[in-house]
Amino acid sequence: MTKRILLTNDDGIHAPGLWALYRALSAHHRVTVVAPDRERSAVGHGITLHQPIRFETTRVNGSPESFAVSGTPADCVKLGLAELFDGRPDLVLSGINPGANVGVNLNYSGTVAAAKEAALAGIPALAVSIKAPGRDHMDDAARFAEGFARQMLAREIPAGTFLNLNFPDMPLAKIRGVRWSRQGTAVFDQAFEKRRDPRDRVYYWQGCDRQDAYDQPDIDGAALAEQYISITPIKCDMTDYDTLRELAQWEIPVLP
Repeated sequence: MTKRILLTNDDGIHAPGLWALYRALSAHHRVTVVAPDRERSAVGHGITLHQPIRFETTRVNGSPESFAVSGTPADCVKLGLAELFDGRPDLVLSGINPGANVGVNLNYSGTVAAAKEAALAGIPALAVSIKAPGRDHMDDAARFAEGFARQMLAREIPAGTFLNLNFPDMPLAKIRGVRWSRQGTAVFDQAFEKRRDPRDRVYYWQGCDRQDAYDQPDIDGAALAEQYISITPIKCDMTDYDTLRELAQWEIPVLP
C-alpha cells in the first residue's frame, strides 16, 4: 500500500543524499520533499523566529512536489506539516547525511533535529546518515533505508521516539549486519585553529578529533567502526528520571 512520506535533510535541496533517498522511496510511496534551500549542517534544533521563512516550489530531479525553504531543517518539518504537506504524512525521513551522526554529534545535527521535530509532532521518523562524505554508496544506503522504512510503517514506534540510522561506507554486500545500538556519550577533544586574515584580524576554524576506537560494542559509533549498520532509538523526553527520583529525597529549605 502506498504511503505518504515527507522527506527533508540539512544539506540543502540539491544534496545527492536527499535525491538518492527520494529515488528509493518514490518507487513505492508518494514523497514530498521539503528541504532547506542551502547548506544547513550542524544547526541542531534551531528554528527561525526573527526573520520571515520563505519557500519556493521546485522540480529538482523531476520530482513533482518539492519545496526549497529558507529556514533550518526543523523549520522545514514544522512548515511542511503546517502548510506544505497535504494532510499528515505517514512517515518523515531526514537524510541521507554525508557523514555519520553518532554519539554527541546528535546534539548538533540538523539531520537528527528534523527527525526529532517530526517525533515531537507524533509522526514516526527516521534520520539517515552514511559514514563518508562521498557518493559511492548512497544508493545502497537509500535502498536499505527504504526497506527499513517499510518495517517502520508496519510497526508502532512509541510516541516521542524516533530512529537514527547510520550506514557504513561500503556496499550492502560487504556490510556485516545490523546492530541495535545506544548513543555514545564520549566527548571528543575540541580544537580551534587560530588564524589571521589579511587585515590582521584574528579568526578561528573549529574542529575536533575523530573517535575510531571503542571499548563497548553496543555504542552506535562502535557498530559503524566494525562495519555494521547502526540503528538507535532516540527519545525526545530529555528528563533524567534517576536523578529526578534522587532529587525527591533532597531537603529543600523552607521558603519565607
